[in-house]
Amino acid sequence: MRARDAKAAAGAGGAWTTQPFAARAVAFLLALLALAGPLAAAEAAKPIKAYDYKMAGDASRVRLVLQLDGEPQPRWFQLRAPHRLVIDLPGTRLAIDPAEATPRGLVSGVHYGKLDDSDSRIVIASKGPFLVEGVDVQANEASPGYRMIVDLVASTEKAFQAALADQMATTGSTQSTPKGDRVVHSGAAEAPKPFTIVIDPGHGGIDSGAEGVSGTLEKTVTLSFARELKARLEQGGRFVVHLTRDNDVFLRLDERVRVARQYGANLFISIHADTIRYPAIRGATVYTVSDQASDAESAAVAARENLSDELAGMSIEDANHEVSDILMDLVRRETHTFSIRFARTLVDALSNSMELIKNPHRHAGFRVLKAPDVPSVLVELGYLSNAQDETLLKDEAWRAKAVGDVAAAIETFAGARLGSGK
Repeated sequence: MRARDAKAAAGAGGAWTTQPFAARAVAFLLALLALAGPLAAAEAAKPIKAYDYKMAGDASRVRLVLQLDGEPQPRWFQLRAPHRLVIDLPGTRLAIDPAEATPRGLVSGVHYGKLDDSDSRIVIASKGPFLVEGVDVQANEASPGYRMIVDLVASTEKAFQAALADQMATTGSTQSTPKGDRVVHSGAAEAPKPFTIVIDPGHGGIDSGAEGVSGTLEKTVTLSFARELKARLEQGGRFVVHLTRDNDVFLRLDERVRVARQYGANLFISIHADTIRYPAIRGATVYTVSDQASDAESAAVAARENLSDELAGMSIEDANHEVSDILMDLVRRETHTFSIRFARTLVDALSNSMELIKNPHRHAGFRVLKAPDVPSVLVELGYLSNAQDETLLKDEAWRAKAVGDVAAAIETFAGARLGSGK
């Protein structure tokens, strides 16, 4: 290098070129750290993107899944009047397609938007009381990002209020206080829960059900019988009784199940009066639920009843909820045992007042009997395709006797349940 060039280099940056290598390395690292600070802060400030909202389920249970490109820290709480779940997502921007947020099943509405400059909120409105089985965040296995999974299940108003009280005991946050640190309030013991019965008049509205040989509609017969049974059961003041419908309206099968669960029913009775291709056959049948039908005719009856939603143009996808929790599996088994016990009691009682078909206790895959925690039976009072059965079903005196026998069976079953504390 010529002397003139060396002098210029010293003036422009000679101090750098003449420093020892170690000093230059330290200075370089310090410069990188100075740049990394703002870059890291900018990355940390970048909002999480939430997208691809999905919802599946029915009137008894709903699952919501939301995809996110970063790990969220959701906070949630429940509200009443109306029943709602509120989920706050700090540092998250929602990019949800409104078409994906269409309500279904238990969910009556989905609302979402910015809570402030950085946080977002999702509000899920329910058709009735519900419990939150989980708000979980999981890393995606086959793709980058995370997913938030929300599971809601229909419940009783009492259980919903208890969840609100528990929420208040944890200062309104589901994440701030471990269960072991929650405040416990002492008080008087709760009064025993009354034995609650939900009676389901089959069909209704656009779905008339079967039609008798002289034009009698199944939906009319079932509603009359259900109203009379409710009045009979309420006379002694021992039972709390609800109807899934008290007028000529259509209800989906899963809606009927939801009503039973939300009232906290101890027993669910679905009333029907079918037809059969053999007009000489008559008599009553009591069904319980089973994955395997007891006979071909029972399978056919269940198939017809399960088509109710489709015939009314209201069919929805039947969500497949696998039983993964051993405790829930045990609940289902116990419920099934109680359903069979009541069915046998009911068959014995009905034999006093009406003709029964051969092998009157049968089973098949009736969707309306699938509440996991409510003993349930479906009663076919007779066949409208048989002129004698149709005449009896329209006769008030015959119905009164049949109602009395059904009520007697319920009293026997309730006495055994209350006596055992279950």
